[in-house]
Amino acid sequence: MERKKILIVEDELDMRIFISTLLEVNGFEPIATRDGKEGIQRARDLLPDLIILDVMMPNEGGVEMYRRLKADNLLKGIPVIMLSAIARKTFCHYLKMLNRQTDKVIPDPDAYMEKPPEAEDLVKLASDLMMR
Repeated sequence: MERKKILIVEDELDMRIFISTLLEVNGFEPIATRDGKEGIQRARDLLPDLIILDVMMPNEGGVEMYRRLKADNLLKGIPVIMLSAIARKTFCHYLKMLNRQTDKVIPDPDAYMEKPPEAEDLVKLASDLMMR
């Protein structure tokens, strides 16, 4: 059986290694990138089953990449777990403010986890989202 591909978009090397290793030992195929620009290109090339996306990154950050994902007909159906040191409430408020400035509403992510994620919780959430 083919392993489910999970794209990890995370600028912190330690976190990329942690998440990639965690997913690989749990039977997934992790693909790691460092920023939103690289992440969006890899998403188009690979069409992953799930994306784990850091919110705060240099250059093109996670919010901008998320906005681009949800505006792209090919990618908008891919479930996304937003991962950040920012509290969920703060992120949701920011997303709400962005939505007031645009005609195209950016939907809430499929899931949101604060860093550092609990290993078991992240694996379970990833599995559950891909079963939908």
